[in-house]
Amino acid sequence: MVQVTRIVHRRANPGQERQYEQLVRGMLADCSRTPGYLFSTVIPPRVDGEEFHIVQCFTTQAALDTWRHSKESAEWHDRLREVADHDPEYRVFNTSDLWFSATGLEGEKQPARWRMAVLTWMGIFPLASLAVAFLFPLLTDLPYIPRMMIVTALIVLAMYWIVMPRLLRWLGWWVKR
Repeated sequence: MVQVTRIVHRRANPGQERQYEQLVRGMLADCSRTPGYLFSTVIPPRVDGEEFHIVQCFTTQAALDTWRHSKESAEWHDRLREVADHDPEYRVFNTSDLWFSATGLEGEKQPARWRMAVLTWMGIFPLASLAVAFLFPLLTDLPYIPRMMIVTALIVLAMYWIVMPRLLRWLGWWVKR
C-alpha cells in the first residue's frame, strides 16, 4: 500500500479569492469523509493573482480515485467553476518520494533507495543523539511510551521541515547521481 499525495494548483477569478477559498475548505471537509482520506490543506496565494495550492493525502491511489469519481467531488467542482473559470492543474505523487520530487530531484530517474536511506540516516542520527542526550533527561518523570512519543514526534517534525530540506539542498547533487 503506497500513500499518494495530490497537489492541485488553481487560480481564483479576480475578486473572488475569498469565495474560492471557502468553497475549497467546504470541499475538503466533504473529502475528509472518504475512506482512505488522511489529510488535506489549503495554501492560499502569497499575493493577489497567484494560484491556490491544495494538498490532499490518501492511503492509496484507489482511495483518491474514490473521491475523484464521487458525486460529491463533481458537485464541488461545478461550484468552484463559478469562482475559478479555468481548469485546475493536478499532480499526484507517491508520498514517500515527495521529499525528493518536491525539491527538484524528480526526473526520469528517481534517486537510488540506498542514497535516500543514507541521507535520511544523516538527518536522523544527529537528531536522535541530541534528543537522547538532552530531551530524555528532561522527560524522566514520564513513563517510557509517552516519553518516546514526544521525542519521536519532535524528531519527525524537525526532520521533515528543517533537516531534510537542508540536506537535500546541500547534497542534492550526490542523491541525483
